[in-house]
Amino acid sequence: MPRIIPIRDLKNTSKISQMCHESKEPIFVTKNGYGAMVIMSMQMYEETMYLLDVRNKLDAAEKQLTEGKVLDVDTSLKNIRKKYNV
Repeated sequence: MPRIIPIRDLKNTSKISQMCHESKEPIFVTKNGYGAMVIMSMQMYEETMYLLDVRNKLDAAEKQLTEGKVLDVDTSLKNIRKKYNV
């Protein structure tokens, strides 16, 4: 369940930091009852960015498949060996 806190609670930085590190989800900060920002631990941010990168690469690969931009294994290996002189 997402944590939602009012912006005035950001005054207690050590408590917020502890909440971020204990929570495996982002913490939503509201101002006047409306969403204002999202905070999370560095570890969670890095994991999120990694997963986003993987997702983008999978999307690009799926697009290449649909467009028929693929090579068979033998051709791929031949190109790699030629490129790296192996």
